[in-house]
Amino acid sequence: MRYLQPIVLSMRPRQWVKNFMIFPALLFSGHMIEPLNVAVCVGGFIVFCLLTGAVYLYNDLADVDRDRAHPIKRLRPIPSGALPMAIARKAFTRLIVLAFVGAFALNLLSTKVGFDFAAVCLIYLVLQIAYSKALKHVVILDVMCIALGFVLRVLAGSALLDVPASFWVICCTTLLALFLGFGKRRHELTLLVEGASNHRRILDEYSTTFLDQMIALVTAATVIAYSLYTMSEETAAHLGRGAVYLPLTIPFVIYGIFRYLYLVHGKEQGGGSPTKTLLTDAPILLNIGLWFATVVVILYFVPR
Repeated sequence: MRYLQPIVLSMRPRQWVKNFMIFPALLFSGHMIEPLNVAVCVGGFIVFCLLTGAVYLYNDLADVDRDRAHPIKRLRPIPSGALPMAIARKAFTRLIVLAFVGAFALNLLSTKVGFDFAAVCLIYLVLQIAYSKALKHVVILDVMCIALGFVLRVLAGSALLDVPASFWVICCTTLLALFLGFGKRRHELTLLVEGASNHRRILDEYSTTFLDQMIALVTAATVIAYSLYTMSEETAAHLGRGAVYLPLTIPFVIYGIFRYLYLVHGKEQGGGSPTKTLLTDAPILLNIGLWFATVVVILYFVPR
């Protein structure tokens, strides 16, 4: 119990907001009002929080020396010495075991949850370890691995409910994650300046000009992909007559992206931590809330 607080802090509770990417499958499946499906997705969310928390512990153990040279990360429990490395290793192992026990136990709650959910969890864990050991040092591929982590969360949601994963949802998730990933790299580059490579070697391979080009590319692609999704015949056939109103949600997506770009470029602050921006920027929070409410009304209250 003595080290419970530093262990939880090292698990990055703020970052757990990323695990809400499990819920789009529930929202767009048309079964959001069914209590059992909601319970299963909440259980999957908890499993992923344990899993991602373990991954953050692993990352801090692997990067402890570099983190001590970072102006902010040096204050984390492991680099600062508040959490001994031996205790952190034990916590990592126990969290992994608990996460996979939970993944299999969800089958007792709903027979829809099969081995595919545990398989997605395993793939996510392997990807994150590979990223920490090697892939984060490969230019462009490092950001693509971050995007794949978001896609795996979406696939986990589909596995929990035993529903097919929409191509368009996966496409939009990938592009949005790339947008956030390149924005994060840009902020790290501008924040650390001369000491950037001491913290993350891959930053030597990036420049603000290149990152701005990548951000512009994925920004346009994200808006186009989401717009095509809302107007797709496949979407209308799957979601019913109410889907014809989904294009009304496009302005929320555009505003959210533009607001994030404003924070990255205008305020030079948002890109360092996308989750911090989502949790602290009132306009973005309001925009997400309005987008969600509009989608719910369209999908659940417009006659099918």
